[in-house]
Amino acid sequence: MSMLRHGLQQTLCLRQLAKGQLLKPQWQRTSSHVDTKNISTSHQPEDDASPPENPFPGVNNARPLPVSPSYFSREPRFNDAYIKLSTLLQRYQHIPTAPPELVPRQVWKNLKGYRQTTGEPVKAMPYSQVLAMVKRLHSIFPKMMPGEVKEALQEFKRDIDPYKNVAKVAPLDRFGRALGVGRRKTSTARAWVVEGTGEVLVNGKPLNEMFGRIHDRESAIWALRSTARTDKYNVWALVEGGGVTGQAEALTLAVAKGIMVHEPALRPILRKA
Repeated sequence: MSMLRHGLQQTLCLRQLAKGQLLKPQWQRTSSHVDTKNISTSHQPEDDASPPENPFPGVNNARPLPVSPSYFSREPRFNDAYIKLSTLLQRYQHIPTAPPELVPRQVWKNLKGYRQTTGEPVKAMPYSQVLAMVKRLHSIFPKMMPGEVKEALQEFKRDIDPYKNVAKVAPLDRFGRALGVGRRKTSTARAWVVEGTGEVLVNGKPLNEMFGRIHDRESAIWALRSTARTDKYNVWALVEGGGVTGQAEALTLAVAKGIMVHEPALRPILRKA
């Protein structure tokens, strides 16, 4: 019995010893010492630091600036003109204007012509307001008109002024003849008009031989009949091309131009005729 108790005690001791070895920690405690490094900073730049090189010398802006503030608008050129005219009108509104009969006659661009010039879709209402300012500035006395006003109005003037187009009238030749040229459809007529007794020759033939119809004869000398100059001028004419009626009507224009060389005052009567 004592031997059994002694064996159980040894077994219990061995079991406790094995259990203690299993619970023993296997790790080792590391050292608590940490290496440190001192770092210092300064607000002053280093001596060898240099600014970066400018890749675009002479360029102050990264992007090009538009010439006008109206660049991003729908109608930049028209907006600039509108602002400029408004400024000029406000600046020179104290300058007296000339009477209508003393204002130089001028033809301005219409809306279609201005659109073609600028290439912008200008609307009718704003353009009418601009034309009103243009005409107001144009009415200033010509001798008192500033140079910048003349420059601003130049943009709205038509390239061709019909008031300055004066037809050149051919003078009388050394024989006292006036030459007139007329065209009707494909017919062409040249008429030499000279003071005389009322004789008319067309292509070397009398009027009744050249034109068989009475209507064509009356058309040929209608300029003489409408001005009561039938017995005052002689006509020698050459006609070609087209039909008989076309030749007679072309001769009407040629004779009328010849008469106006002799008597320019008959122009209104001949126009109505």
